[in-house]
Amino acid sequence: MHKLYIGMVGLPARGKTTVAAKILDGLSKEGIRTAIFNNGDIRREQLGVKSSEPEFYCPTNQAGRAAREGIAVTNMNRATEFLQNGGNVAILDATNVSRHRRLTIERMAIYPILWIECVNNDEELVDASILRKTKLPEFSKLSEKDACMSFKERIKYYEHIYSPLLDEKMWVVVDSLHNLILNENVPSGVPFYANIRDILVSDWVRNLYLARHGQTEYNVMDRIGGDSSLTELGHRQASCLGEYLKNYDINYVFTSKKRRSKQTAQYVVDQMENCTVIPLPEFDEINAGVCEDMMYSEIKEKYPEIARDRSYDKYGYIYPEGEGYVTLKERVDRGLKKALFLSGNAERVLIVGHQAINRMILSHFLFRRQEDVPYILVPQNSLFHIISTQQKKLFELVKFMDADLGH
Repeated sequence: MHKLYIGMVGLPARGKTTVAAKILDGLSKEGIRTAIFNNGDIRREQLGVKSSEPEFYCPTNQAGRAAREGIAVTNMNRATEFLQNGGNVAILDATNVSRHRRLTIERMAIYPILWIECVNNDEELVDASILRKTKLPEFSKLSEKDACMSFKERIKYYEHIYSPLLDEKMWVVVDSLHNLILNENVPSGVPFYANIRDILVSDWVRNLYLARHGQTEYNVMDRIGGDSSLTELGHRQASCLGEYLKNYDINYVFTSKKRRSKQTAQYVVDQMENCTVIPLPEFDEINAGVCEDMMYSEIKEKYPEIARDRSYDKYGYIYPEGEGYVTLKERVDRGLKKALFLSGNAERVLIVGHQAINRMILSHFLFRRQEDVPYILVPQNSLFHIISTQQKKLFELVKFMDADLGH
């Protein structure tokens, strides 16, 4: 059976661990014996909290450098032992940003090594990823602000020695946010590369739960947009959603910035022991522009041309000073990519969105005709359960409340 090392490359908070986990998941389900070997795990095991301080990563810190090199050697030896004892693919999860480090690993390799460089220059997303990193136990004695500053200092030190892939024998560069292969130099016949390449370009969704917020005051009044709160029925719907998901151990919950989305999500979060909540503006409901906060009957009366034109092309129509489904697609796709990136291949993820937002997310997985998207049913008493991996595609609508009296 073929053997292969995969060496991850990239600055911290660029998605290396998420990509490594996707590869592990995908290859393992194909019967390819795969394991991840993480330098950080060994560092924390051997050196403890002290090694989380920024100065440990300073290139001129000889003691720190020697310790890091020793960790890399230990990790490589463990990976080789795994391959020699029946393993097929050993993933080296570390920054490996210097050419010197990669040469050290290549000299130790007794099997082919494929380098995968993860890049992501989205500053907002990197900041969010850093914030997630600060939840690690090694930062427990620091405030959130100090932990973020510490981690950013660590990144600056890595930037000083960063050398992108170029001279290595086999490599691929990946946009880890958009799942795009930006460049590659991989000869034919590399073991398992066809599987790996497919994994790299795929949205990897293990268990995505997509729910709409509960009924709101605006739903009852037939008003659009705004930032209204849940009604009594809306709170019951949200409570039933939380009750349904209470045994599912949701790892991440993504909401919009709107009150109704956050109120609904809270019923789920209250049932979880360890759940990260991240509001994303990309999941805010469609902006109706001049029609925001209006009733549909008022729109017909005050702006008959808007009501008429939108009825002709609901997907393509754009509200004056607002959005349409056609312009919504880009930001919702971005929000979905961000949610999947930030959740880091978590087992279970929940998005609490809005009617138009959820229709756009559903169309991403359902491949519906554009003109049909504005008519996808998004009930407030049910959720969608989505799995999308190489081995399994699942899409199901699950009712969590018997009666749906909302809109």
